[in-house]
Amino acid sequence: MANPNIPTPHITAKEGDFARTVLMPGDPLRARFIAETYFENPVLVNNTRGVQGYTGTYKGKRVSVMASGMGMPSIGIYSYELFNFYGVDNIIRVGTAGGIGDNVKVRDVVMGMSAYTNSNFGRQFFDGNVAPCCSFKLLDAAVSAARRMGIEPNVGALYSSDIFYDEAGGAGKLKKLGVLAVEMEAAALYLNAARAGKNALAICTISDHIFTGEALPAEERQIGFTQMMEIALDIA
Repeated sequence: MANPNIPTPHITAKEGDFARTVLMPGDPLRARFIAETYFENPVLVNNTRGVQGYTGTYKGKRVSVMASGMGMPSIGIYSYELFNFYGVDNIIRVGTAGGIGDNVKVRDVVMGMSAYTNSNFGRQFFDGNVAPCCSFKLLDAAVSAARRMGIEPNVGALYSSDIFYDEAGGAGKLKKLGVLAVEMEAAALYLNAARAGKNALAICTISDHIFTGEALPAEERQIGFTQMMEIALDIA
């Protein structure tokens, strides 16, 4: 029997169009780059609102990639629909983050074991503080894959913020808590995965550093961060 929730207002793919594992960059152009660079026979399965989703094979494994857009409301919608309507088991965010910790530098790979947040996204699940965490299974596999590639990832807490231009300037306090980097999606992804009984992991590349001021150009952010992509594909 066909799933009555498919298609959704945001995804027009058909039932079965997505693989069990979906890589999820924020940028639709990064989704296209991953599909065209790494997939054999990529097929565009979604382009609603320009949010491109592709399915193909990588080293014989069926895998998908679809953009999330920016921010927790956006990834909250797309990850919810993939987990709950399209039968996706694993979503691996591959995105950029701003460095906070002294131990991370531009182009480093970071993996979010947990995600601090200033968002109210978690209030729908529990009227108190929640602690979004990744799937240990995916994290363990990703760390092993990175080390096989000669990459030593930075593993720890991310800060998922609703605010890009942040007047509060709380990064200094988070730095004292050992937070590695700031981004805008992981907490919502982790909570949706937990609620659905599925798996999620955020693998990010440091594109700029809040305290040193170092930053990379937009083009390199879009297509240059291949290490995180290859780690995610290895464990897909």
